[in-house]
Amino acid sequence: MLAIVVFTLFATLGVSAAEIPLYKDANVPIDARVTDLLGRMSVQDKVSQLIQGDIDGWMNMTDPLDNTLTYNYTGLVDMMSSKSGAIWAGYAMPYEKSIYAVTVGQRYLMENTTLGIPALIQSESLHGFTNNGTIFPSPIGMACSFNTDLMYNVAKAIGGEAEGLGFSMLFAPVLDLSRELRWGRVEENYGEDPFLTGEMGYAYVTGLQAGTRRNTSSTASARLAATCKHFAAFGSPQGGLNLAPVAGGERDLRTMYLKPFYRACVQGPAWGIMTAYSSYDGIPAVANFHLLTDILRNEWGYQGFVTTDAGSVDLLITEHAIAGDRATAAKIALENGLSGEMGGGTYTYLTLPDSIANGSVTMNYLDQAVGYILKTKFELGLFENPYPYADYASTIRTPETRAILHQMEQESIVLLQNNGVLPLQKGGSVALIGPSAGQVLGQFGDYVFFNSSLNGISPLQGLTNFLAGSNTTINYAEGCQLWSNDQNGFQAAVDAASASDVAVVMVGTWSRDQTLLWQGANATTGEHVDLSSLALVGAQLALVQAVQAAAKKTVVVFVSGKPVAEPWIAGNVDAVVQQFYPGELGGTALAEVLYGAFNPSGRLSVSFPQSVGTTPVFYNYLKGGRPLDPGYITPNGSLVFGHQYVLSTPAPLYSFGHGLSYSTFSYSALRLSQYSALQYSDTLNVTVSVTNEGPLDGGEVVQVYLTDVVSSVVTPNQFLAGFRKVVIPVGETQDVTVSIPMSDLVVWGNKNQWEFESGTYTLRVGTSQAVYLNGTFSVGSA
Repeated sequence: MLAIVVFTLFATLGVSAAEIPLYKDANVPIDARVTDLLGRMSVQDKVSQLIQGDIDGWMNMTDPLDNTLTYNYTGLVDMMSSKSGAIWAGYAMPYEKSIYAVTVGQRYLMENTTLGIPALIQSESLHGFTNNGTIFPSPIGMACSFNTDLMYNVAKAIGGEAEGLGFSMLFAPVLDLSRELRWGRVEENYGEDPFLTGEMGYAYVTGLQAGTRRNTSSTASARLAATCKHFAAFGSPQGGLNLAPVAGGERDLRTMYLKPFYRACVQGPAWGIMTAYSSYDGIPAVANFHLLTDILRNEWGYQGFVTTDAGSVDLLITEHAIAGDRATAAKIALENGLSGEMGGGTYTYLTLPDSIANGSVTMNYLDQAVGYILKTKFELGLFENPYPYADYASTIRTPETRAILHQMEQESIVLLQNNGVLPLQKGGSVALIGPSAGQVLGQFGDYVFFNSSLNGISPLQGLTNFLAGSNTTINYAEGCQLWSNDQNGFQAAVDAASASDVAVVMVGTWSRDQTLLWQGANATTGEHVDLSSLALVGAQLALVQAVQAAAKKTVVVFVSGKPVAEPWIAGNVDAVVQQFYPGELGGTALAEVLYGAFNPSGRLSVSFPQSVGTTPVFYNYLKGGRPLDPGYITPNGSLVFGHQYVLSTPAPLYSFGHGLSYSTFSYSALRLSQYSALQYSDTLNVTVSVTNEGPLDGGEVVQVYLTDVVSSVVTPNQFLAGFRKVVIPVGETQDVTVSIPMSDLVVWGNKNQWEFESGTYTLRVGTSQAVYLNGTFSVGSA
């Protein structure tokens, strides 16, 4: 019925086969199609391609539960006349309404406009397709899996759910580095390390884009466009404050911040990139010619579509103060960035036709920018088929996706410390205590939409399901709320702990869905929610202390979007588990880990500081950057003074790559494929023998770290050069090989260029804090 209704709405502009223009011939090379189409477009056509429209221009999106299939024709025509390059459709709504809205918009563009250029239909997909798609753990949690194959499958499932509904561009992955932990968006990243971030990002991009849309030509290369963001260096703002300037030079930019983007976006390649809000070294990212043109376009040869973030161009006026009016802001953004303009601001690009006419903006810049979005659309096959699929329901929330979700939930959990209390045994009694134990609301992290928490399984429900029929008593008490100092619930928590064999206390941070977050509901993580402390908020630490004093054994589970800095907990409880914001099966996976049905294999993607005052705490600091002469406060309150720091230490509580297992893994027999005279084109194969000494089958992450012993510029004290995750049965030994291309070892030298320097490297297998095996090799001349 829907198709019949839509077809009767518009008058089709038919042409004979002989009149088909070159750009509509799917057999013609894409670059030729772009050139042909550009030659047919007016200035207004071109500018419209660069501006993001919104389906709320023709659909009523005020009620996320409304399923009325009607639209505003006048609003549709108005929207498409000036803002039709991309359409934001990231709303919570019934699937049927989403299908209707996208179909109406695309049919109008394809059949009722002169050139018939389809739009990119856009939404979010940070850790799941946001319109009632499957919600996976937060990216910082998924990175703890150190499992790129699994990450690929997650992204492929996310893309499959969006593709059927007619979406063609999704805003993920986030490739910022979690080096500034006060920043609210730490949970959106893959952690602090550029190599791990690049590998997880590459897996996400290739999984999301895998395959092509149905009924497209052989020239199509991807089914939808991933959008890498935020280009670049966005995650290290001064003071940890969202949008604040980022300080640094070319070496920082090249060595740390750009590497994940090159790996995921260029080698992927991702067909979309989103610029950052912030400035870097005094230049706003949205108008950074060196970053967006010199490096991205000319040096890297990137051919995809670049878009600004919402309202970014206006910030050139209101925040960065490098433009005095909208026309100047539009000129600066276009000529320096060759990018499109997302909504959320004043649509400064609407000034471009007048600027072209009066000569203040040259047509060449406009043509270049439009050419990139057209190329992206051709690469996605949208000119052949931009529409949703009739059988879209067959790809949403499938059993296969559920299985991928379950595995990622399990592998994202990190066992931080354990004195033998875990795994728990069925039978007897367990106290489940804490504000994060009995609910899901706020525990999915940001970039989820209205009612997404209704699909989640809480830890209490997960434990109840897992222990059903086992003759185990669960004594539950909330204890306190996340956002309160009220201790009135403490007595019930203490009673539950006293009456149980073991107490599991769940505390942490919280975020909100995108509606509540931007309406001002309280939160401690998420976009525009920055922290001055990394300690637990409100009564949570006092609750842990009260339970620990009463319980026979105490396990603390942090459910959070960033590291929680609580040394008292590390020093006083029996076990600590980290569960970065989980997805829909978080409660199920946690119960399985606590009781040993799944042997934990997660490794930290980000280091945990002693306190906010000891940050930054990332492991790959530059040589000489972390002298250690710590002081401390004894349990009885005595002060023991040091210097770095006077009463603390810059060493982390738990460092990047750390994570325990219920099994013991031993390492032996380190072998290198070559020990000297390795050249730029060589690959070093690092092989170790890993034995699972029991008592459970388990997954182990073999991590290889390198240090450039002597270099022309200051280099990191160590850096992750490769890793591989393997599952090893009890009693078995596996030879595990990690390959390291020598081209990865280039240094941004004194001459401001990449150099492959001769010299010696030390190699360590273990974590960033623990060394299991070590050796050396040399590159360049023997």
